[in-house]
Amino acid sequence: MTTLSPLLAITPLCFCNRGSVESSKSIHYVCKTKKSRPKRRFGRMDVGKDSRLLFARSRVAAQPTEQMMFTSSNPLVDQLKEVSTYRFRTEIGGHVKISVGKINGKYAVYVEVSSLALGASDNISLMLIWGIYTSDSSCFMPLDSSSHARTIETPLLQNSFARFATELEFEAKQTPFYLSFFLKPTSSGVEIKNHNRSNFCVPIGFDSGYPTPLGLSFSTDGSMNFAFFSRSAAGCVLCLYDDSTSGKPALELDLDPYVNRSGDIWHASLEGAWTFLSYGYRCKGAALQSDADKFDAGRVLLDPYSKIIINSVTDNVPGLLPKYLGRLCEEPVFDWSDDVPPNLAMEKLVVYRVNVMRFTKDNSSQISSDAAGTFAGLIEKLSHFKNLGVNAVLLESIFPFDEQKGPYFPCHFFSPSNVYGPSNGSVAAISSMKEMVKKLHANGIEVLMEVVFTHTAGAGALQGIDDSSYYCTSIPTGLDSQNALNCNHPIVQRVILDSLQHWVTEFHIDGFCFINASSLLRSFGGEYLSRPPVVEAIAFHPLFSKTKIIADCWDPKELEAKETAFPHWKKWAEMNTKFCYDLRNFLRGEGLLSDLATRLCGSGDIFSSGRGPAFSFNYITRNFGLPLVDLVSFSGDELASELSWNCGEEGPTNKTTILERRLKQIRNYLFVLFVSLGVPVLNMGDECGQSSGGSTSYGSRKPFDWNALSTGFGIQTTQFISFLSSLRMRRSDLLQKRNFLKEENIDWHGSDQNPPRWEDPSCKFLAMTLKVDKPGSGLSSESSHVEGDMFIAFNAAGRSESVTLPEVPEGMTWHRLVDTALPFPGFFSNDSEPVIRQPYEMKSHSCMLLEANIHDG
Repeated sequence: MTTLSPLLAITPLCFCNRGSVESSKSIHYVCKTKKSRPKRRFGRMDVGKDSRLLFARSRVAAQPTEQMMFTSSNPLVDQLKEVSTYRFRTEIGGHVKISVGKINGKYAVYVEVSSLALGASDNISLMLIWGIYTSDSSCFMPLDSSSHARTIETPLLQNSFARFATELEFEAKQTPFYLSFFLKPTSSGVEIKNHNRSNFCVPIGFDSGYPTPLGLSFSTDGSMNFAFFSRSAAGCVLCLYDDSTSGKPALELDLDPYVNRSGDIWHASLEGAWTFLSYGYRCKGAALQSDADKFDAGRVLLDPYSKIIINSVTDNVPGLLPKYLGRLCEEPVFDWSDDVPPNLAMEKLVVYRVNVMRFTKDNSSQISSDAAGTFAGLIEKLSHFKNLGVNAVLLESIFPFDEQKGPYFPCHFFSPSNVYGPSNGSVAAISSMKEMVKKLHANGIEVLMEVVFTHTAGAGALQGIDDSSYYCTSIPTGLDSQNALNCNHPIVQRVILDSLQHWVTEFHIDGFCFINASSLLRSFGGEYLSRPPVVEAIAFHPLFSKTKIIADCWDPKELEAKETAFPHWKKWAEMNTKFCYDLRNFLRGEGLLSDLATRLCGSGDIFSSGRGPAFSFNYITRNFGLPLVDLVSFSGDELASELSWNCGEEGPTNKTTILERRLKQIRNYLFVLFVSLGVPVLNMGDECGQSSGGSTSYGSRKPFDWNALSTGFGIQTTQFISFLSSLRMRRSDLLQKRNFLKEENIDWHGSDQNPPRWEDPSCKFLAMTLKVDKPGSGLSSESSHVEGDMFIAFNAAGRSESVTLPEVPEGMTWHRLVDTALPFPGFFSNDSEPVIRQPYEMKSHSCMLLEANIHDG
């Protein structure tokens, strides 16, 4: 057990002034003895306006009961309700037992001292020197108005040899506070303290609590348990607020290290009858923060495990309050009785990445101002997801975040940001999100979440709680360690696992995409681990057995994706950055055919070791970098890393040839995304041609323009995406594979049916035939409606290609489903005419797909 810091001298003690009250108050103290000694009643004592924290809620008045002779089993203890018992060893041997409980609406404290080595004198008497405190263990509250005494001497009566006892009684309205005391024999006057040479200390009006679960929890009797981790804290103060707009706590409880600490967990329990609204913590000790010079001991910290958080006042009290406080209430009850998660196989997914706020914030969404930019607004646009044919939405990070840096710099991990709820309400945000998940599930759509566990906002997150545990304070120079979390430290790993478990059990989330996942592999010193504990723990957690787990190694601090061999344990999927880069390179006329072929077949160079193409989440664009329309419109030197091509002219243009080429390229990108093995991930706004003006920054992204969906571009692009989604589902035997294609199921061609020139950088044409399993082969059980082969060709050259088509089985012919060079609406169709003429003339910068069907004639 951690050693208690000795209290300051009891008399005199400092008088702490913190907080304020509206008017002067007074307290009274009454002492009675068994022999009917005259009552000693102290007069009224005025309490100044700035002493609220000392006498919060009740203006404490202590009153010992009439002294009695005790037996070894005192009747009072038997009458107490909700008894809490505390036992201490003294520094000279012997034991002190303290029982605290309720009787007749009051708190009774029974103190018994036994086996104390005081000598053989028959006249030994023992005094209890006690005081009470709340916010500061070194600062007792005044009890004597005439002398401003802060301690009282109460005799302990001897009921048997070496056994002394006394009782104290306090009004319930005077609590909560701590009773702190030491013992003093009248014969010697030596102070006797506990084995740590500190005062004996017990909580009155609240309990020591339990170290688990972390955070705020509620028992069946309504009492609240607080549990808070800090290994380095020399002390911890629980701050309770009765008004979230107040600059000061209504009550502060300086948790006792002996009674309210187990290992590295500080804990306390409070009755549910209190009217406090919110809470936070103050940690004592400059060692808590890596930069001790900037450590603010007065700062109130948000509980990392708070399930409901509320905004607190920061404008008028800079540096004193966090942006958020934990709310003292249980999570709202939600009816999940009819919720059935879709539980889709990964290879069946079509994912749409969406920013909740930007999706419906624009006036063009035509939804109410209260719902715009919220979870409720997203539900109102459910038809858009269904029109596109997507069956999973990937929510950009919805954690509370640093408004200056954006949602990828979170402050908290256990609740959605209040900005996504109606009227920015915390409880409303939680209920609204659950309603959104339930509604999407009812329509066969899974809900995936981006999560950021590798770093936090620069302030208002975990800083000041225990930086040496939470943060990577010893990462080598050159790496961004300022707010980097120490993910493989046991406590941070516990936070991550508990957070994921909370989102799965309380919000029915179907999967998680871990942003900056490569940092999950680092140790405290910054080196990469082959078996990072947190990654392995997530992979084998039984609760996540049906949860999609996706690693995204894109770093929001450096604005780039970091390639790494990610340990997966056959559980982790990955956002496939190589797919994005190789596809961009090919369609702009660079790169090798072999690179494109690898991506089309599910990226076996990444996912062949125990996984498969279903673990590859393929994307063209994301919420950072160039959106799709800008990818074909801007390619200046400053955008070299984007691998973009402007199709012949930089930026906006009115030239028909340039616009047609850009339109073909957009179709090509979408086409390759959907015919490649793996999971296609669409990015919000690409379907309606939203532009950032060539900017790659996150802040340049605009709210979704719903009017753009009714433009010619919006209509044909959304219809094309819907067609491709339906095609993947209809031809799941070839396009939705959990395992890689066998050699007999695919042929590669050049334009003349000769083998492709794989390593020729000047060759920009590649074709493949995806072949169905022969009847009776027993190789395929994925579809009971197997159709004909598919011929798919890609021409990234600036010239047309005459393509010789492969032979088809007797009685069948090729039917064109897609040719991105044709005008709308003819460039895609399920009912195209058969292709009779050979060779097929394939235009420059285009893709095509033919399907073998039974010849009608």
